[in-house]
Amino acid sequence: MKIFKYTFLVLMMFLVLTIGFYLWASSPNLSPSEYAVIYEAPVEKDAGIGDEFRILTYNIGYLSGMTNNLPVEKPESLFENNMNRVLDNLKLIDADLLAFQEIDYDSDRSYNIDQHEAIAALGYRYSAKSVNWDKRYVPFPYYPFSMHFGKVISGQSVLSKYPIVEQERIELERNQANPFYYDSFYLDRLAQVVKVRVAGHNLVLIHVHLEAFDQATRINQIEKLRSIYAKYYKEGPTIMLGDFNSDPRFENAGIALMGELIHTESAAFDRSDLQNTYSSREPTERLDYIFYNTDFIEEISAEVVSEFDEASDHLPVLLTFKFNSKKYGTASTNPDT
Repeated sequence: MKIFKYTFLVLMMFLVLTIGFYLWASSPNLSPSEYAVIYEAPVEKDAGIGDEFRILTYNIGYLSGMTNNLPVEKPESLFENNMNRVLDNLKLIDADLLAFQEIDYDSDRSYNIDQHEAIAALGYRYSAKSVNWDKRYVPFPYYPFSMHFGKVISGQSVLSKYPIVEQERIELERNQANPFYYDSFYLDRLAQVVKVRVAGHNLVLIHVHLEAFDQATRINQIEKLRSIYAKYYKEGPTIMLGDFNSDPRFENAGIALMGELIHTESAAFDRSDLQNTYSSREPTERLDYIFYNTDFIEEISAEVVSEFDEASDHLPVLLTFKFNSKKYGTASTNPDT
């Protein structure tokens, strides 16, 4: 009888410890009020006003390169080298606006470096963070235990040389098929809606990082994005960009729904000659996009930028544009509309 008693006690202790760990590990580090924040850095002056502007979207993969979710050793030097490569290229490109997905703010997996802050120091006075992953301890990759992500505070960032006047953090539909214990550690999929004051215009950016593993959920998220886009694109310059995790060559590809939007084009996108963005080592899929409304924005040039090499497992997309003065008409006389 004693052996059964001791066995029962051990099992109960194990259960209590497991539940305790689960509740602690899946709990957040931050308060909800810290999930969407706009920053203004104390720099000497704002960017000058020109006629052309550049915007870049980049799933930075928390600077883990091709190792990303793999259960392999990730030395601090890997992140330092990748950060230096990113900073060097960003200096050369000198974009006015940057949109990053999978950027870490304070995560054990990337040695607790605030990657947003490091990039903003290039001269981006204005920035907006939207946290989409906040867990005290993420036990992934599952094995070996030494490869666990640990504490994760990560998300989506917009960095700008022009004032950010508004931000809205919109949580998109979750994959309902995920078991509860998995979903408790899973990230939020977001639409980060940011309004930027550029050259007298309120430029709306709808910045996204969509579901990667479930197609039905991703399609529902894209439908939601279409409704968000519809609120803005008729009224003023609107750009929807980010990692859509959908290649037009996929069966029943959700990204095809974006092609149905009227008065809207996709930068550096030619269906007959696709420029791929994933993976950065040997790109075979187009997952990252910049969509813009042609009534208010005119594309000057666009490209998938390969010079970032394997700093991330994705490659960025760059758009150079100007505001379409011919179509802007009376809207430009009331830019706060």
